[in-house]
Amino acid sequence: MTDTTASTPAPATGRVPFLPALAEWQRRFPLLQLLALVALYGYGLATIDGFGSDRVLYAILINASLLGLAGAGQTIVVLVGGIDFSIAAFISAGDVIIAELCGTDHWSTGAAVAVALSVGVLGGLVNGLVSFRFKVEPLIVTLGVSALLSGLILKWINGAATGVSPSWLGRLTAANGTTFGLAVPPVVVIWALVALVIGLVLTRTRAGRDLYLTGVNQPAAKLALVRVGRTWICAYVASAVLATFVGILLAGYSGSGNVTIGDPYLFDSLGAVIVGGTMFGGRGDYWRTVLGALVLSVVALLLSAAQLSSADQQMITGGLILAVVGLYGRERRLRDRI
Repeated sequence: MTDTTASTPAPATGRVPFLPALAEWQRRFPLLQLLALVALYGYGLATIDGFGSDRVLYAILINASLLGLAGAGQTIVVLVGGIDFSIAAFISAGDVIIAELCGTDHWSTGAAVAVALSVGVLGGLVNGLVSFRFKVEPLIVTLGVSALLSGLILKWINGAATGVSPSWLGRLTAANGTTFGLAVPPVVVIWALVALVIGLVLTRTRAGRDLYLTGVNQPAAKLALVRVGRTWICAYVASAVLATFVGILLAGYSGSGNVTIGDPYLFDSLGAVIVGGTMFGGRGDYWRTVLGALVLSVVALLLSAAQLSSADQQMITGGLILAVVGLYGRERRLRDRI
């Protein structure tokens, strides 16, 4: 008689293992990021005097708004399967163009904004067209565009920014600014509106569906009649335009042109995307980046309050990003799970 004991399946208990269930929840909803945000903010309330004041809250929201807007374009590019290392250059370009044209050449703000955004559109087209048409790694292309744009801006201003931004632009990012009479800084409202629009586009429109399909698998997306090239290029244009818009806001925040003002946002914007849980190849959404920006902003304020050196702050933030990458990097790409 054949022994069938070893091949007989164990009776089902109806229980779902905890860790796989938690991982599935995390894929569907950024639970860990939300818990981290609550825990970090609670730690600040418990250990730092005045951490719960309106002044501190507005500081967190303003920093998170600027970082979240910078991370919006990076999120779109990451979802489509690319990466954008020219964000810092476009931010600096937007800042300098507004300050120089309005403060030095006395242009109207509308005309200066149009020029700045046009630079973003043109640069994004170059990023998208070259990387897609010639199959060059987007990291290399965007680094090249970044260097070219930075050089052109420095050549234009003869190496020194001398302009100042319009005074009304500064009110958009002021901690004591109001929006329609409400004590909410306008930049926070702007960020909320942008987040709502991007969230709806990604989840409710054909453009969003095409973006995800392109990021998951380009050959399959082509079979699904997705215009992959157009989707890829539009993602890079959106990233450059959003980065330039952040530069315009930063011109008001700083009050003058600064050719290096975008530098901190190069890795911080990517960090917000990664901490939020959006990964390369079509998994994630912009709401996760919003949480990532808030988490990094609270962490930055906590580290600053602890009076740590800049080097220590960078190491701790880098360690946080590495820990998150180690957690999410173990998951298979979305196309490998289908």
